[in-house]
Amino acid sequence: MLPSLLPDFRVRQRDYLLEISRMLTQELDLEKLLARILRVSIEMLAGQAGLIALKQAEGWRVSTAHGIAPAFMSYLTPLLAEEKVSELDVRELNRMLKDLTYTASMGLLNGTGLPLAAHGQVIGVIFIFRNYADLFTPNDRVLLQSFADQAAIAVFNAQLYGQVSFEKQRLDALLDSAADGILILNADLVIERCNGAFEKLYSLSRDEIVGKKHSEIIKWKKEPQGITLEESVLNGWPLTPNATLYVEGDIDRPLPPHLPVGITYAPLLSSENKLRNVFVSVRDITHFRTADEIKATFISIVSHELRTPVALIKGYASTLRRDDARWDKHTISDSLAVIEEEADRLSKMIDDLLDASRLQAGGLSLNQADVAVPSLALRVTERFAAQSPKHRLVTEFPPNFPVIIGDETRIEQVISNLVSNALKYAPQGEIKISGTARPEQIIICVSDEGSGIEAKDLPHIFDRFYRSTNAVKQTKGAGLGLYLARAIVEAHGGRIWADPKPDSGARICFSLPR
Repeated sequence: MLPSLLPDFRVRQRDYLLEISRMLTQELDLEKLLARILRVSIEMLAGQAGLIALKQAEGWRVSTAHGIAPAFMSYLTPLLAEEKVSELDVRELNRMLKDLTYTASMGLLNGTGLPLAAHGQVIGVIFIFRNYADLFTPNDRVLLQSFADQAAIAVFNAQLYGQVSFEKQRLDALLDSAADGILILNADLVIERCNGAFEKLYSLSRDEIVGKKHSEIIKWKKEPQGITLEESVLNGWPLTPNATLYVEGDIDRPLPPHLPVGITYAPLLSSENKLRNVFVSVRDITHFRTADEIKATFISIVSHELRTPVALIKGYASTLRRDDARWDKHTISDSLAVIEEEADRLSKMIDDLLDASRLQAGGLSLNQADVAVPSLALRVTERFAAQSPKHRLVTEFPPNFPVIIGDETRIEQVISNLVSNALKYAPQGEIKISGTARPEQIIICVSDEGSGIEAKDLPHIFDRFYRSTNAVKQTKGAGLGLYLARAIVEAHGGRIWADPKPDSGARICFSLPR
């Protein structure tokens, strides 16, 4: 019978197996676990050094080592990473390590390898460096294999725990980085998880939300579009794993106003087809609702604004075509002037709508060239002066006003829109186009002597289709002039603003880089 070469092995075998059993149940940190397994292995096999190599998707990798010279490790690590080595099974790997050890130590060291196998798959190898051969009795081999099997299970569990921890961290990161509010409910519809986005949407902290029933947090202001979660569950929802729900409406929250949301509910079922969790995705649909309102406003304004000039053109044209009347030259001239004026108005509105569409599709294109703003402003005043004798249009620019680089047609469009607005909202008086030169920019202002802009309208006057209450009562328009002016100015790298001077006329200015 072969003698056992493990000192006091039979005396301490119970201690080794007991310690590895404790590792199995107590230690889930893979790095610490491998270090402890290696320490026990070196001691149990009376070795001088050792390493544990784990098999991963890309091949073998040394996960921990003890007592090995850095020079040997620097050779061994890239060797294990080679493609041909990554395909070796544990027996071939052991043979390679033994040969390598024997050669590197010039015959002074031998090696003993214990394969780590868990749940029918090889996950690694413990390799111990010793100065004598591995001669074991059958009983020794049984005990060594028992040790290796328990060590493999401990390593497998630690790897599994690490993977679960990683997946949890990834799930936490996904939840916290999601733009939509997310809730996770249990089978009783109690909130188990809540992400940061929902905290911000709902204006309550996570601690105040988690543990509450779904119905305590999601309280509908009025009957929503779609069947609520509670009603659906009472009716047997979900019948299939992919039976998602979608509900849309306004919910109450601690701080006003109420919040328009679209909520999607996705079930998670157990293997017995019972509800385990409900994943709730809450999306703020304020912008979508605003877009719908803008669309409705657009249709309303455009249909109204287009109908008026079309009706006038048709009316005057039909009148002139009457066979039962003879029109004098003056009447015909006046009628054609109205038709021409309304056709121009119609053409401008269509151009504005096209420009707005171009902006939505990706911006305006600019044809850059030298622009002399004072002469451009003078040209605008001369054109508008003939249209409104009640107003006095003036320009005010300092001498040697700098020439800038820009799109002359577009800059003229901005000034024309501002002057046109001034003519609409100031019944009479002076309308001034003035300019100021700064070291890095010029500032152009258009001011009038009308009633000015109300404070509540100031934040919105450059919004698409926005028209104040007074504007709707006093003038015609689609609410696109200032919106397009802002877009053109910003495309040039400038900005536009309105001075808050109620009851003393309106003053809108814009800057352009020199």
